[in-house]
Formats: sequence, structure tokens, C-alpha cells
Amino acid sequence: MTVLSLSSIAQDSFHSNPVIAHRGAWKKNNLPQNSIASLREAIRLGCMGTEFDVWMTKDEVLVVNHDHDFMGMDIEESTYTELLSQKLSNGEKIPTLEEYLREGMKQTGTRLILEFKPSRLGVERSERVGELSVLTVKKLGAEKWVDYITFSYEGGKKAIATDPQANVAYLTGDKSPATLKEDGFFGFDYNIRLVKLRADWITEAQELGLTTNAWTVNDTEDMTWLLDRKVDFITTDEPELLFDLLKERK
Repeated sequence: MTVLSLSSIAQDSFHSNPVIAHRGAWKKNNLPQNSIASLREAIRLGCMGTEFDVWMTKDEVLVVNHDHDFMGMDIEESTYTELLSQKLSNGEKIPTLEEYLREGMKQTGTRLILEFKPSRLGVERSERVGELSVLTVKKLGAEKWVDYITFSYEGGKKAIATDPQANVAYLTGDKSPATLKEDGFFGFDYNIRLVKLRADWITEAQELGLTTNAWTVNDTEDMTWLLDRKVDFITTDEPELLFDLLKERK
């Protein structure tokens, strides 16, 4: 596989639309969420970004899966070899973070939105997942492709400390834009219900130079509300619907 070097990729080579496919573009074609297939479909659609979720196994292998449970096995309590005993519905094995990143690095249009999950085993392990995620990205030279999101504030700060140039957005919704700015975060990525309740945070974040994103937005009314307020990104299970809406607004 040929991977382009950082120096050969212009920042403006990535798509500039606001569409982030949630767990890849999976819903329309009934693909497994967080699979290589759903990553490829998000890339084919031309999404600005494709979001995916990262857990760490018992033997510290980073894997891509939304829930802590994979086919009846608790990822954090299982070894990577144990996880390989099961397959996704399309026959894929659970992707490692390295495999997912290498696939995404074959192109330069769609960014990879890496969500590292808070550990159910404690803050220290959450920090370790954040640290290892960043170190894996750096090892592969994937910094240009990757932005980070997390519900773990401590893990987010650990990721920023590991790479001060990393773009890390926070998901939980309990921090103001001013606090995020002070702690070195790139922006907020909050639930659509909270964003609508705290619409002033959109303006505050924009004034502070932070990015704004909302999840998981699957109907045109909420998409329109966000676009009218010029949010940077919209995370959706329905990227095709959002693309259709964007075309109508031109």
C-alpha cells in the first residue's frame, strides 16, 4: 500500500463540507458500523470526516468498535486474539486502529475522526487509551488525517499533552467553550439537544476560534437549524440526507 507523506498533502485537499459520517457510512447499505466497509463508503460519498470508536483490549491492542462489548465479549477484559474468534456481519474481523488508519490514509479527501472511549476500568486507563491512540497516529504518520473526540476530559487532556498539535474535541457537554479553550481543546462536539439549549455556546466557541459540532443529527429540521448557525460539522447516521440538503441550499 502506498501512503502519501505528510509533506505531500495540502490541508485543503480534504473536503470542506460539514458532513461527518457517524461510525462510517453504514445505514443506507446496511454495513457493519465501524467497519472498513463503512469507512470506504464514507470516503466514496465524499464526507469531510468519518467518525469511529476506539477501545483497548486487555493486552493493550487498540481496536475499532462502538460498544465495550464485541459479540458477547467485553473488549477491555478480552485479548485481541480472543476477539478474533468472532466476525462482523459482512465477514470482516474487528479492525485494529492501525488497520483502520492505514485504510483511511490511502486517500486525502476524508478526515478520520477518532473517538477514544473512556475506560470502564478507571481514569488511568482512559488516559492510557488517549495516549496510545495519539502515539499510534504519530507512529503511522497519520496526523494530517486524524482529529480526536472523547467523552473523557482527562483522556482528552492526556492526548493534548502527548501531542500539543493534536486537534481534540470534547463530547460530554459539561464544559463551556471558555474552559475548553483554556485546556487546549480544539472545539466542542455536543449532543444536538444540548446545543439547541445552549445556542449561545455556538457563538462563544466561534468567537474563541473553537470548532463546533453536534451529534447525532438525523433529521432535516435539526440539520437546517445547525447550518443556519454556521456550525463547522454535523455528525450523522444519514450522510446522504445531509448532502441532499446541502445541495438544495446552494
